[in-house]
Amino acid sequence: MGGAALLDSVESHTRLAGHNRVAMLLFRLGQAQLFGINVFKVREVLRKPALEKLPGMHPLLAGSFDYRGKTIPVIDLAAALGYPPLENDHSAHLVVTEFSRSVQGFLVADFQRIVHCTGESLEAPSPTLGFGGRVNAVTRIEGQLMAVVDVEHVLATIEGTAADVSPRIQQQADLHDLSPRRIMVVDDSTVARLRIIQLLKQMDIECVVAQDGQEALELLKRMADGEDERITVVLSDIEMPRLDGYALTRAIRDTPTLRSLKVVLHSSLSGVFNETLVRDVGADRFIAKFQPDLLAKTVIEMMLAQ
Repeated sequence: MGGAALLDSVESHTRLAGHNRVAMLLFRLGQAQLFGINVFKVREVLRKPALEKLPGMHPLLAGSFDYRGKTIPVIDLAAALGYPPLENDHSAHLVVTEFSRSVQGFLVADFQRIVHCTGESLEAPSPTLGFGGRVNAVTRIEGQLMAVVDVEHVLATIEGTAADVSPRIQQQADLHDLSPRRIMVVDDSTVARLRIIQLLKQMDIECVVAQDGQEALELLKRMADGEDERITVVLSDIEMPRLDGYALTRAIRDTPTLRSLKVVLHSSLSGVFNETLVRDVGADRFIAKFQPDLLAKTVIEMMLAQ
């Protein structure tokens, strides 16, 4: 699928966003197992180009190449997920993605097609499947298991997970007594949750954690009546199984005991449509992942506004 065709296809799927539905680009990594990635993260699918590999590159990097005038890293996704590497496979394809304000390529064996999935059909993978943290959701496509790659986990393997707040923002947090307030962190990525929890601990903010929107909504409803357990701010990912961030925000605004909560949507998904949907569903703010100072500053503002 060439760049223009894929982009046209992605554009045609934007209506799914905000309705607890997602379009997935399906691909394989050299074996029968199907994998998927949200089409909103995909810029283009290309035949594997010639790659430049330098000594000292991370083992999971197959090299780099010039993409529209910019040198971008290319990650061997098969190797990252425990399959035989694809860097020497001349029939491999390259999926160019925009993720957390950066552009990178992922080597895959081949791509299949784009399919629509409902949030309800996606679920957290059982540990017995053996994916570990590299997959954050699974579903069935025509009877076959499809695993959604946790790209944050893959990138963190290469880049690390540091999430320090700068001294300037830390001083702002120290000026206010934020400890009586609590924040709910909602994210299906183990790496993302770890980063956020570390950041909040730096500011002495207590947090409650949920792994998807459905779990978060159930927790919030149970906690709404307890004064000692009350949540001040909900910080939620957008792309999650069962109930996504948009649907969670709508549910919060539709629940009388919850609708006054501040809701910040925090996502690696790029695109102007995010800002529009944030307003449509009633969220207070949208922040692209992962910018520690901006996230910390926003959390402070939201907590003090309550």
